[in-house]
Amino acid sequence: MKDLNRMKNGIRQREHLSVNLVEKKVNMLDENETVSNTFEVLKFFFPHLRNVGRIYPDVIIGKEKTGVSFALGISSVKRENHSYLKHALTSLVSRMTPSEVKDAVVIVSIADTTEDYLKSVVDMITKKFKRQLNSGSLEVIAIPAFFYPDMSHAKQSTEDSQKLERWRIKQVLDFCFLMLYAQPKAMYYLQLQDDIIAKKMYFTKISDFVHNITSNDWFYIEFSILGFIGKLFKSEDLTDLVCFFLTFYKDKPIDLLLEDFFRVKMCNPGETLEKCAEQNKQIRVKYKPSLFQYVDIQSSFPVTEQYYKIINMYFHGYWLCLGLLFISVNAEFMDDGVEVEELGENSEDIDTNEGELSSEIKYKTPQPVGEVYFTETFDSGKLAGWVLSKAKKDDTTVEISIYDGRWEIEELKENRAPGDRGLVLKSRAKHHAISTMLAKPFIFVDRPLIVQYEVNFQDGIDCGGAYIKLLADTDDLNLENFHDKTSYTIMFGPDKCGEDYKLHFIIRHKHPQTGVYEEKHAKPPDVDLKPFFTDRKTHLYTLVMNPDDTFEVLIDQIVVNRGSLLEDVVPPINPLKEIEDPTDEKPDDWDERAKVPDPFAIKPEDWDENEPAQIEDLSAVKPDGWLDAEPNFIPDPNAEKPDDWNEDMDGEWEAPRISNPACRIGCGEWKPPMINNPKYKGVWRPPMIDNPNYQGIWSPRKIPNPYYFEDDHPFLLTSFRALGLELWSMTSDIYFDNFIICSEKEVADRWATDGWGVKMMANANERGIFKQLITTAEERPWLWFIYLVTAGLPIALIISFCWPRKVKKKYEDANYKETDICKPQTKGALEQEVKEEKAALEKPVDLVEEKQQSDGEILEKEEGEPQEKSEEEIEIIEGQEEGNKSNKSGSEDEMKEADESTGSGDGPVKSVRKRRVRKE
Repeated sequence: MKDLNRMKNGIRQREHLSVNLVEKKVNMLDENETVSNTFEVLKFFFPHLRNVGRIYPDVIIGKEKTGVSFALGISSVKRENHSYLKHALTSLVSRMTPSEVKDAVVIVSIADTTEDYLKSVVDMITKKFKRQLNSGSLEVIAIPAFFYPDMSHAKQSTEDSQKLERWRIKQVLDFCFLMLYAQPKAMYYLQLQDDIIAKKMYFTKISDFVHNITSNDWFYIEFSILGFIGKLFKSEDLTDLVCFFLTFYKDKPIDLLLEDFFRVKMCNPGETLEKCAEQNKQIRVKYKPSLFQYVDIQSSFPVTEQYYKIINMYFHGYWLCLGLLFISVNAEFMDDGVEVEELGENSEDIDTNEGELSSEIKYKTPQPVGEVYFTETFDSGKLAGWVLSKAKKDDTTVEISIYDGRWEIEELKENRAPGDRGLVLKSRAKHHAISTMLAKPFIFVDRPLIVQYEVNFQDGIDCGGAYIKLLADTDDLNLENFHDKTSYTIMFGPDKCGEDYKLHFIIRHKHPQTGVYEEKHAKPPDVDLKPFFTDRKTHLYTLVMNPDDTFEVLIDQIVVNRGSLLEDVVPPINPLKEIEDPTDEKPDDWDERAKVPDPFAIKPEDWDENEPAQIEDLSAVKPDGWLDAEPNFIPDPNAEKPDDWNEDMDGEWEAPRISNPACRIGCGEWKPPMINNPKYKGVWRPPMIDNPNYQGIWSPRKIPNPYYFEDDHPFLLTSFRALGLELWSMTSDIYFDNFIICSEKEVADRWATDGWGVKMMANANERGIFKQLITTAEERPWLWFIYLVTAGLPIALIISFCWPRKVKKKYEDANYKETDICKPQTKGALEQEVKEEKAALEKPVDLVEEKQQSDGEILEKEEGEPQEKSEEEIEIIEGQEEGNKSNKSGSEDEMKEADESTGSGDGPVKSVRKRRVRKE
């Protein structure tokens, strides 16, 4: 007992030293542990576990978070070539907002008993995801080895090896163990795998979709059709589902067991398959497009790849290309690549009416859920509280100094959400200025500043900005006089001119001694900003300033820039302690020359400075045919003086000059070409040597900076009480929407979800298929090749099968002849034909040619065909004759009818034989 208590005390100490990370072994647990006891159900299915005490994971790393809305389960095993777990985790946790992180827990289940792999995963997660572990949003468990039953006697099917069968059985067991662990933690459970990546805003889309479904009768929602991946279950249903899986875990893979579960649950005896499928649709909901894709084609089963099942799918030929096409269109993930999706056997059964689902997702004007300083949606259609500027710019001409640019409240041109409006800059090459007061001034004290709004460059952007200014709270602030010199505290937003794409974050910092405001520019983001200006989509821009003097800049809720006001702005907040003395002057005798000419050097006696750099080539000879007396250019003999030429006004007319056609080799005075002079040395100069009097580069002496100060808290900027847009643009129709200024990131995230997030979902459902194809191909040019193959394949098939060809016609003619020749014949008819054949073979060639001329159309038609065809026909005839000679049956009436019927076939038979004679 003392040893057990000592071990527990050691664990508590490690928890404290490693930021509350917990590591527990099975034998270290007692009745006070918070781990759920849902694993007891396993003893019913596995007799070997009935003698085991309490069943728990071997290792738990995290804070055992419970009471959240979503649990995301990731099953991980060791792979042959590469581990994708880090990429999968990065994709999942980085695409959650802070409020979403608090309402979810990601569980990594290490379903591999290899100690090296277990250690490598734990080390990787504790180093790369320390913040997520500290917050409790990430946990790691390891399935104990004693959990698995004996699988050495797994049945072997005709298609799969015994090794593959054991792998499938283990996968079912791994998923079941993970489900039981996650069941008491959250309201919903999402099944994932360690080789997937998530789409941007995947969690927001899942959460909104679940909350917007009016009916609660669904059993699971499919956010991906990759086998068992991306399936969202209610946690209350997991125990029943696990019991079903464990009952039949030896029989089928887990995705097929899920299909069987629905048949057992929803299909009553005697019901038709159609009625059963209709009932299944009511409880199985499908979300489009897929939110998850595989990172690589390598499966967790050795030497097996993710496209293993694709070979057995219904996609063949053209439908395979078409399927890949639409999968590619929907694969709008961060990492480029085509999404290869595994379609289940009955995947069509779970296709929910997309129109019914999308109709439940409607745009509603966002409402703030907390304290805010300013919000604006423009959905009312009125510019209430906004003031147009009447000022003029000082440094421009009168024509363009007026802020006469037009503003309108409109819906988006494309992919609009019904009811959503925004502020639109309408004029080109004009100054625009509009501003509005905040509900209350923002004072920089101890609360963060969150500024967020949406921008859409609907017509692209040539040169112009879409940034905002937070106007300083000064006594002389007059919105009607808002112009470029109006004092502001922060300037933030996108700006572009030429090929220079910027995302401004500028603060105006007041010098505490002089009182002069200086602009401090944040370092530029290290991401490519061009797509946000050119894709004509609505993007969400967010600025977060924290009281600890740090800042973050986000686009579409993804951080693109972060830093410190003390270190990451130019010029720096705090000036240099010492500066150069402006009164110091360089002495007259200060020698800054590092090298000087050698005073003792003497020019060599044979150095001739008068030799030219180039001389004539004395070996050159004038080419034969060179015309010394001919000019290089002569007047154009075909030119004529224009009729309207006036010599009094235009002068004497001269024909234009053209190259002399006689100067094919050369004209004018011939001179030999110039070559480099081997004797040339140029002007002699003495070599350079180190200057013995060198004193270095002079610089003024340093003196203390009389204006030096040290601001260790630059977050305390001048308060502001208005928001303004003062812009010049060469492109019109720049769209602004959903402004919010607050101090809580959760408030801004909720605002974004209710506004920008809902619009993105509505836009994705609204766009037509052809527009999606074009838009996706613009982002991924390689898709044009797939489009070409998809469109060209049916055309090629039509041409290959339906286009009339000469060869086909010839074979049809041959078949026609064969039909005539092979009519039923009697013994007498065959003997008569043999006699005629022998007589024809004995005829001279000239008689045959005369006979050919008399045959008219038949011979002309036959001679147009290759000789080989005639020989084949003769072989057919001879074979038919040999076969018919063995036929001894048939009445006299039949023989008579056959003799009469063969009359129509003599023409082609004789023509064939005559051609055989001509060839011999």
